[in-house]
Amino acid sequence: MNITLEGKHVLLCGGSQGIGLAAAKLFAQSGASVTLMARNEDSLSEACKSLSVINTNQTHNYIVADLSDPYKASEALSVYLSNDNNIDILINNSGGPSPAPLFSEKPDKFLAYFSQHIITAQLFVQQIVPYMKDKHWGRIVNIISTSVKTPIPGLGVSNPVRGAMASWSKTLAGELAPFGITVNNVLPGSTDTRRIASIVASDAKKTGKSEAEVRAMREESIPMKRIGSPDEVAAGIVFLASDQASYITGVNLPVDGGSTPAL
Repeated sequence: MNITLEGKHVLLCGGSQGIGLAAAKLFAQSGASVTLMARNEDSLSEACKSLSVINTNQTHNYIVADLSDPYKASEALSVYLSNDNNIDILINNSGGPSPAPLFSEKPDKFLAYFSQHIITAQLFVQQIVPYMKDKHWGRIVNIISTSVKTPIPGLGVSNPVRGAMASWSKTLAGELAPFGITVNNVLPGSTDTRRIASIVASDAKKTGKSEAEVRAMREESIPMKRIGSPDEVAAGIVFLASDQASYITGVNLPVDGGSTPAL
């Protein structure tokens, strides 16, 4: 299968590192123009320079915005769109809260991360979807977590926020399907990113084991006996954004080496 996205324009949130950057590189290799969004301009600039240009129609750019402030991020997107920029593919991707047991968490943390994930995504789709409707083509892919299928112990705030994001996505998928717009979720399992490093470090501190021991235990619990790479998750993201996935909408796609016990 040869995925070609020439002529498509992707907005990729959280695109300066990890899974987001891996997906950005694969989109660029597929011929799409990519606009990255994150809060650190230096990281964005470097990430943008790393994207391939394989056809004369491709242009890569970035928007400096902090997704934890939904309204300011939405304003930054509005300015970008006002300069004759349109988005065919939206990738919602935002970092999760620090690990901690649910009972000890303060309500303000729930509100902050609900806002960062769901309110930001809602504001973005309200700006971008009208163009998709006019073209009768659009793709929205949300990078969430396998916790939407099975809550992960120790992720007290992340589990309910990610679950809410999945429900938001499923609802939106039904509303937008008649317009040729698909909405899907990619659920990364253990993936070699800063996020998994922070979880390993937290588990090591709690158990008194070394980080190497904790990582080895995590790998042993995965049927494929290894932690995944950002490139492997990116492949699922780009597929769901392609023409080949035109009849797939409202799904949760785990990319987790078989570790999620739920169907």
